[in-house]
Amino acid sequence: MPEGDVVHRAAVRLGRALDGRVLVRSDFRVPRYATADLTGRTVLETVARGKHLLTRVEGDLTVHTHLRMEGSWQVSPAGRGLPRGDVVRLVLANDTWQAAGVRLGMVDLVATGQEDRLVGHLGPDLLGADWDEAEVLRRLARRPETSIGVALLDQRNLAGIGTIYRAETLFLAGVSPWRPVGAVEDLGAIVSLARRLMDGNRDRPDRTTTGDSRPGRGTWVYGRAGRPCLRCGHRISRGEMGAEPQERLIVWCRHCQPERPTG
Repeated sequence: MPEGDVVHRAAVRLGRALDGRVLVRSDFRVPRYATADLTGRTVLETVARGKHLLTRVEGDLTVHTHLRMEGSWQVSPAGRGLPRGDVVRLVLANDTWQAAGVRLGMVDLVATGQEDRLVGHLGPDLLGADWDEAEVLRRLARRPETSIGVALLDQRNLAGIGTIYRAETLFLAGVSPWRPVGAVEDLGAIVSLARRLMDGNRDRPDRTTTGDSRPGRGTWVYGRAGRPCLRCGHRISRGEMGAEPQERLIVWCRHCQPERPTG
């Protein structure tokens, strides 16, 4: 699933194409909003909220989309052909640009004043203006028995992080994903590190957490299960975390990330 940096770039791309321009085409291809029509309205702004996208339109309306696992927004010159097949869920276009939402996991149209119905449960956004580390730590501390790997992926604690940044953050912090939140010595350092990693990649498509963008060298553990750890040489472990049916991939180095604090 795309993480906060990818969604942020999608918001920037949509904003450049749509913000401040009048819609000449509005095509909702989901049954619930099949009759909705936004033509003639100006797009005010497009923002990311964690893994969610909010396109605010004149008249107190917000188009909410979520990419899920396979979704994307494709921006192209107005009038260009759309992707073939039954994959386009939404088209928003002006005289210059068109944006096609392909395989979107969620499409909603709500009053802008009611956006909290869809994103109000989210914790502070790692890349958002609302970032509040103290609030994130307060939320994490509410369930000290929860493993840190599960807690970091809970969007109610902090919004935008996914399996890639969870794995890379915990590796760099030297903390096992299975360690309970209450046993983590410096939660603030972990949260701050996650934000720095994501912020450092928010404007670059060739994501890297190692500082090396060469193929196969961009991450410390993610995508390297079964291969030697770049730091210690031990084999990288792979497993699943989370309650059914929400299990998510986790990769870590058992040698570099002990389950219990050392020292």
